[in-house]
Amino acid sequence: MASALNKPKLDNLTNEIWKSAERLRGKFKAYEYQSVILPIIVIRRLECVLIAWREQKRAEIAEKRPDLSDAKLDDMVKKLERQPQQAPFSNTTSWTLHSLFEEDPTQLETNFRDYLNGFSANVQEVIEHFNYRNVVTLMVKNNRLGPIINQYRNLPLGPAQLTNLEMGYVYEELLRRFSEQSGEEAGEHFTPREVIRLMVELLEIPVPTRHLSLYDPACGTGGMLSVAKEHLLEKADQGAQDAVEKLITLHGQELSPSNYAICRADLLIKQDTQARVHLGNSLIPHVKGAREPGDQLAGRDDHFDFMLSNPPFGVTWGGKDGYEDEARKLAATRYKAGMPRSNDGALLFLQTMLAKMKPAEQGGSRMAIIFNGSSLSNGDCGSGESEIRRWILENDWLDAIVMLPDQLFYNTGISTYIWLLRNEKPKSHQGRVMLIDARKQFEKEPKAFGNKRNRLTDGHRDWIETRYKNGWADGFKDADVQLFRTTDFAFHKVSVVFWQFDEHDQPATLTEPYEKAFTAANIAKEQAFYASELKFSVSAELPVAAGKAKSAKASTGREIKFTLQPDDSFSKVWSAAVLKAFAPEITALTQGIEEARARNAAIKRFIESLRLSVCWTHRHYVQDDEYIPFDIDGDPAAYIPAFLDREIAKPIIRWADAPQLGYEILPNKFFYRYQEPKAASELLKEFWLLEENAEKMLEKLEKGAR
Repeated sequence: MASALNKPKLDNLTNEIWKSAERLRGKFKAYEYQSVILPIIVIRRLECVLIAWREQKRAEIAEKRPDLSDAKLDDMVKKLERQPQQAPFSNTTSWTLHSLFEEDPTQLETNFRDYLNGFSANVQEVIEHFNYRNVVTLMVKNNRLGPIINQYRNLPLGPAQLTNLEMGYVYEELLRRFSEQSGEEAGEHFTPREVIRLMVELLEIPVPTRHLSLYDPACGTGGMLSVAKEHLLEKADQGAQDAVEKLITLHGQELSPSNYAICRADLLIKQDTQARVHLGNSLIPHVKGAREPGDQLAGRDDHFDFMLSNPPFGVTWGGKDGYEDEARKLAATRYKAGMPRSNDGALLFLQTMLAKMKPAEQGGSRMAIIFNGSSLSNGDCGSGESEIRRWILENDWLDAIVMLPDQLFYNTGISTYIWLLRNEKPKSHQGRVMLIDARKQFEKEPKAFGNKRNRLTDGHRDWIETRYKNGWADGFKDADVQLFRTTDFAFHKVSVVFWQFDEHDQPATLTEPYEKAFTAANIAKEQAFYASELKFSVSAELPVAAGKAKSAKASTGREIKFTLQPDDSFSKVWSAAVLKAFAPEITALTQGIEEARARNAAIKRFIESLRLSVCWTHRHYVQDDEYIPFDIDGDPAAYIPAFLDREIAKPIIRWADAPQLGYEILPNKFFYRYQEPKAASELLKEFWLLEENAEKMLEKLEKGAR
């Protein structure tokens, strides 16, 4: 089992580091703090690793060659350090942060840049993605280089003082504080280690006997991948740990340069030379020369055994600030099931992972991904989200969903869900989906980490894993575990038109103003919708100029009434009614116009010039959408009308089913438990008790005032 974290120690260290960020106030903007602090943390940790490596090698050589002088020993260690197969990284200078600060302060910038330039190429990549040399210029300009180096020159950040697990918590707590300080939205929700361990255990990643690949399309600082591998190392006995190191390969991609730099630094410290982690956007194709790199782990050879991810929630991918044009280049391939709404790209990550599954005949793939509630039910029937869910469920890839407790994450307190998917389901899982309600499986954090107030213990993880493993068996009963057929999440979206009743419980008619434009196109829609007689009463007024041209005794307005049947031509009926009502005016208007086309044009202009006030009488039809559960064993032609008759209880004029089924997953509904409200007498007792307590508090306040 995982060792417990010493959170007071981590708190103290984080607060100590945070002090250096506070020293930047007034010289740097809040959003710039992390660009100063995170790189120096990484550099100091790399330095600690390198110093420890040098001391170890020096001791090994001295034991074999006790005759060597100190200078000769140092020289031999330096030669070994420059050999990539000996040292994970190197620095050609003899500087450390401590010795830099002890030297002439006027040479600090020059010496520090010399120190940075001395690192090997793999560390240079990290420094470049932090854009740290430009940051150093700003630090010098603002007189902060010396204080920052002084802050970190002796800080114990080496692996001997801080495990990778603990360092990960420190990174994430600092990143959380930086995002809060700069007012960023909580789009990046760093994954607690106990949640990653739960995901790894639910994926049942074995101690390998063959090569196994792990992939994360939004790997951040690498925590998800690193903890997965650490967990496998813990599970393995001493002999099998070498197999984990050799046979497990980590693959990931990250969009943020600073997170990517931290991830690369972490892999350097762990000496994981097999990891393939790239900077770029895993949701778009990779095109050389494009404004941002895309998915560099795409193609026939990039399919993975296990995938796990916690993609950012609610991140906009469309619009001018997004990458919609690039993503839509994959619309016919990777995203052929559908594209979600442009303000939440979470399901794009899921489709990216599904595109990287190994075929079932080659062993298949399993994946675990964390979502908030939007991916479960956002989007109506036929929408991108619903179509993606339909594609997944109709292919029988969704295996289980675990409802997690809230307040598990550092940057958000919202409810989250682990989706488990696989394309090689065993027979007992096929055609079924398990839902596990684990919302009560937590204990309070002794001390909150941001929004993280709850945590999963080993016991809580065991509770979830036991139910996932055993819940498929016939006869298994647990109120917090439910099994569904994949089709249980499907529904028909039925557009229905029914005849509303009046106060006498009879089919109603309505007489009301016609608010839309009185055009042939609009009236044709009304005829198609009502498919019954429509009566119109139109008050038509001549334009003011036309009215003044007539005798003062003549009326400038007419009341025109006419009836339309469903197949009547509105234009013909309306024109005939106007010609009859305004016969004198039209006769005068067209007098002397011989040519038929010109006469018709003049009449048309006259009709269009009338000022109209329209009332109409029609049946009181209501159009609504009904969402009807799909019944795999029934006939829609039978159960849809039966549902409508039962639920609407009005004369059904017509209904039409959507061309495809919609899909949504509503775990809260399935696990809803009715709680009987308290009796009125009990509520009254509570009320009077509160009243009594309030009076006592007021008495105390009055006495204090005297």
